[in-house]
Amino acid sequence: MISADGSRLFSYKDISMEFSILQTGIMIFLARVCDVSLGTVRTIATVQGRSVLAFFLGLFEVLIWITIVSAVVLHIKESPILGVFYAFGYATGNVVGIIVERKLAFGLMVLRVITSDTGQKMADRLRNKGLAVTVFTGEGMNGPVTELYTAVRRKDLPWILSLVKEEDSNAFYITEQARDVSKSLKPIATTCNDGWSLLKK
Repeated sequence: MISADGSRLFSYKDISMEFSILQTGIMIFLARVCDVSLGTVRTIATVQGRSVLAFFLGLFEVLIWITIVSAVVLHIKESPILGVFYAFGYATGNVVGIIVERKLAFGLMVLRVITSDTGQKMADRLRNKGLAVTVFTGEGMNGPVTELYTAVRRKDLPWILSLVKEEDSNAFYITEQARDVSKSLKPIATTCNDGWSLLKK
């Protein structure tokens, strides 16, 4: 383009170069989101002892990472903005990885529920859903209490806790990750709250 005094403001070549840099930046951002997300899920899979899944996630993670780094290293001097795309992709990938892992809900959880009023009724409802529940009696601050102990699939935890709160809105519960479980029963019926649950089925 030519200005009124005849000087050149910018050329189509400049526009093409900037568009190319933008495209590269977006590709770096998206690829970084993918590889960091895979890394987050891989770390959790490793902690849970899912060696096969961790192997393949690590393989794809490193392949994507090498591709991104090579692109950034080659062009970072002439296009420092690519470093910004790289950093934003990394930060976003951490958030996306956490969201994906929560949706997948790998592993088993130990659930302990302490209630003072509806222990047996709550245990019966959970058992009717196919869960193995062990009941203990104890002494709380305000008198006798009942403790329910069970191992459940992490993806089933939301609807199980919803059932617990239906029986006793004041029930105290604790959840913790179960690394190794000799036996876990699959519920007879689960509640699908969203499209993701339907997709997994």
